[in-house]
Amino acid sequence: MIAGIPSLPGPPAWNSAGGTSVRLKSVRQPVIELLHDGDARAYPLQILVWHEIVDDRIGGVPVAVTFCPLCNTAVAFDRRVGGKTLEFHVSGNLRNSDLVMYDTATESWWQQFGGQALVGRYAGTSLRQLPARIVSFADFARAHPHGRVLSRATGFDRPYGDNPYPGYDDVSSPPYFAAAHANDRRLPPKERVVLVERAGDSVAVPFSVLERRKVVDVTVVGHSLTVRWRPGVVSPFGGGEVGSAQVLEHGRPVTFEEPFWFAVAAFRPHVVLIR
Repeated sequence: MIAGIPSLPGPPAWNSAGGTSVRLKSVRQPVIELLHDGDARAYPLQILVWHEIVDDRIGGVPVAVTFCPLCNTAVAFDRRVGGKTLEFHVSGNLRNSDLVMYDTATESWWQQFGGQALVGRYAGTSLRQLPARIVSFADFARAHPHGRVLSRATGFDRPYGDNPYPGYDDVSSPPYFAAAHANDRRLPPKERVVLVERAGDSVAVPFSVLERRKVVDVTVVGHSLTVRWRPGVVSPFGGGEVGSAQVLEHGRPVTFEEPFWFAVAAFRPHVVLIR
């Protein structure tokens, strides 16, 4: 396990997606894609697994790009709260096996899953989530040849490219740490799902269903959404093909997450599960 996980403060160092300096084991390696106002960024999970949070600024918006390897949650947030721009770090604490962050201004604790402050001055406040998603580096570079890719030149000595949790995403294995509703057997604990939330309601589509059907239409609180799957992304935990997902509303990308099932069961026990 990792002790003392250092987040990456901005501004980070970058490589060009179309250049030769991006160092990945394969072009099918997963990156977090974040697009805003003509700016395209890719954050390789082989780096994020060692840092979990990158404070950045994209298209003029201060953002926190986060990844919790224990829950497979890749989430980007707007760092502005009440007119202030916050800086986030890894607290070292977990809740339902999920990353708990803290902001340096008030030391409030924030749950990565859902982006809500748990304790401190901002308790009950939620960060605005941005439409990030996990794609292969190949797909990112093809769509955004002038996009920027987070560089390994982080200032930290870490074995980027090696995952400290090899084989962790074995679909039937339990999480390392306890989580609520561990007796929910609707899916194996580490089945990846697409989670979409609107106005307090949530719907989950298993990746196994998406891989079979390729396209699934869902409705969440009156929002008609299209969930798509495509191959080409490998597991960051050293496994094989897992594919990538996208959620569209009227043809436009919207926010979603793709956590392991146990995390959804823990945080959203009343989720509607699409079979």
